[in-house]
Amino acid sequence: MNMFRYIEPESVAEVVSAIKEDADISIIGGGSDLLSEIKNGTTRPNVLVGLSRIDELKGIAVTDTGVRIGSMVTIDAISSDPIIKKDYRALSEAASGLATPQIRNIGTLGGNLNQRPRCWYYRNPLIDCLKKGGDKCYALGGHTKYLCVTEGERCYIVHPSDTAVALSLFNAGIEIASAVGTKIVPIHSFFVSPSQNILKETILEPDEFVTAVYLPKDSSESRHISKYVKARERQSGDFALVSVGISLKVSSGTIKACSICFGGIAPTPHRSIQMESYLENRSIESVDISYASSLAISDPRPFPDNEYKVTLAKNLSKKALSELFSDL
Repeated sequence: MNMFRYIEPESVAEVVSAIKEDADISIIGGGSDLLSEIKNGTTRPNVLVGLSRIDELKGIAVTDTGVRIGSMVTIDAISSDPIIKKDYRALSEAASGLATPQIRNIGTLGGNLNQRPRCWYYRNPLIDCLKKGGDKCYALGGHTKYLCVTEGERCYIVHPSDTAVALSLFNAGIEIASAVGTKIVPIHSFFVSPSQNILKETILEPDEFVTAVYLPKDSSESRHISKYVKARERQSGDFALVSVGISLKVSSGTIKACSICFGGIAPTPHRSIQMESYLENRSIESVDISYASSLAISDPRPFPDNEYKVTLAKNLSKKALSELFSDL
């Protein structure tokens, strides 16, 4: 592990100034992911910028347009917030099932959205894979049990964030700060695939960092319900093998709008457009849950080691839909 300097600014403006002074900076929230990257040499910052003293990055606030969640809000705080439990249940469920209680108490929303891939070829300090600027993907011909089953191109990572999948259901906005000010981008534009840029997973430039997430207010008259479920090898502390979030807006027994997103199957949170199209404008009584679930992944291309993920995605979809329908 290389030597680095640690600073704790007290405002977003001070973070921006620090980034101007040294381009080789890493931003740290709870540190549950970044510190492991530093220890194994994947990341070698000259300066580590801690955000724990910046009050404007903390807190969950209800606004006229929805809910603002600061990037330093802990996963535990999200899971227990009454407004999120009531109006954005899938996000509360994703947060409450994430990792272990210890990690949920220290891990932050900003860190969870920006965590790096769990692929063990990428994480191995002795392997110089494509994502680290090398010339080869070592997963090809290697162990592929945990890798993607769709949208893989040159690099076959899966997106590791539970909260990103849930936030995608609600068309969340990601607030980003830099020297030129702040901007809000849709979450669907925040993540990038290996085919877009193999070296990174988000649109963030070196001088940018996440300051908040916005959940828009649902102004429709439809009943809005959501669900998040995942499968993992161990019931505590493990990343999802496959996860799915489903959001439905229902009025007079008809699904007026729907959003479905998967984790663990693609390099970015994966929207199931085909499944959404089947469900939208269909009455609850006429939905064939088994058929709808069969549409989970439109173009599966699994490796021999991870074909189970295709079946798992269908079964989790069936479980989530069944539980949502039982709530109506």
